[in-house]
Amino acid sequence: MSLQPVPKGELRWGYSTGACATACTKAAMMALLEQEDVSTVTITLPDGEEVLFRIHHCSYTTNSATCATYKDSGDDPDVTNGAEISSTVSFGGMLPVNFLPGEGVGMVTLPGLSVPVGEPAINPVPRQMMSAVVREICRQYNVDSHIGVSVSVTNGATMAEKTLNARLGIVNGISILGTTGRVKPFSAAAYIASIEQGIDVALANGLQTVVINSGGRSEKLLRGLYPQLPAMAFVQYGNWIGETLEKINNTPLQSFTIGMMLGKAVKLAGGALNTHSNQSSWDKEFVAGLAATAGYPPEKCETIRQLNMARGLTELFPFESGEPFYAALAAQCRQVIASVLKPVSFEIVLIDAADQHLLYVD
Repeated sequence: MSLQPVPKGELRWGYSTGACATACTKAAMMALLEQEDVSTVTITLPDGEEVLFRIHHCSYTTNSATCATYKDSGDDPDVTNGAEISSTVSFGGMLPVNFLPGEGVGMVTLPGLSVPVGEPAINPVPRQMMSAVVREICRQYNVDSHIGVSVSVTNGATMAEKTLNARLGIVNGISILGTTGRVKPFSAAAYIASIEQGIDVALANGLQTVVINSGGRSEKLLRGLYPQLPAMAFVQYGNWIGETLEKINNTPLQSFTIGMMLGKAVKLAGGALNTHSNQSSWDKEFVAGLAATAGYPPEKCETIRQLNMARGLTELFPFESGEPFYAALAAQCRQVIASVLKPVSFEIVLIDAADQHLLYVD
């Protein structure tokens, strides 16, 4: 996963899956208690703003009701944009508000998340929002009854294949997310949250080290280097190295390994903690300077300035142990990481994207 090119001009915000589920829950409660169709509903977001949602499906019996809406993510290219989200409410349950499994919403199977094992993957703020509207409608209609809430997402299991849910132990569906109710375009909030959750899951399952990496190709190679580690030890940072290091700063991890393709390594060495092309580019002058400090002659350093892509560095410097250029590159990466990290042990592994080859440099 990575950022797509950000369109020019003002971008339109959208609403989270949690806000949509809350709107559907409120509408379903009204349909259940009024025994009438509901076509629109207004909910209050955590900051107090009131938002109108359109309900495109509403059905009910004397014991339960279901309402659905389509998620509008605004201009954010989220996998759930346009998804049909529904909520079914029914009488009964052990608690005043009971969250029940729903089709297309994942179930939590590993400890370490903010939701207990065995519960549907509905995050705390959406749970609070839905519980609040259930209580509101019950008070409004003078109803004293326990209510079950089942949130569903059409094709949610298929959507989840494009997320990191399986890595986090969330199976068979997506998560119902949101802390503000809104979706900021191109904020990558969901991806960054999955990084943080991945580290939490690793810690909760007894691991004291993780291997952070940029994605599927690099992770496959790194798993071969660390075959003793389970899958949950491998956390994909995408382009968000800075956010990943910030999370590590706030955990008791004893160590970690960072695996980097050369293109990301040269950006990080230059001080870029977000390595996406929208946010940073590799500085050829800086890299040429690294080569000079490693002892290479001026004509060799000059050839770096002629490269179009950082992967071409392996044509100039053999990608093998003992090559001074890669030692200098890794040392500079270490310096940047250490400048934003609490004292913790870490190793660096460089990866050649062209030949899919690892170079353990630290």
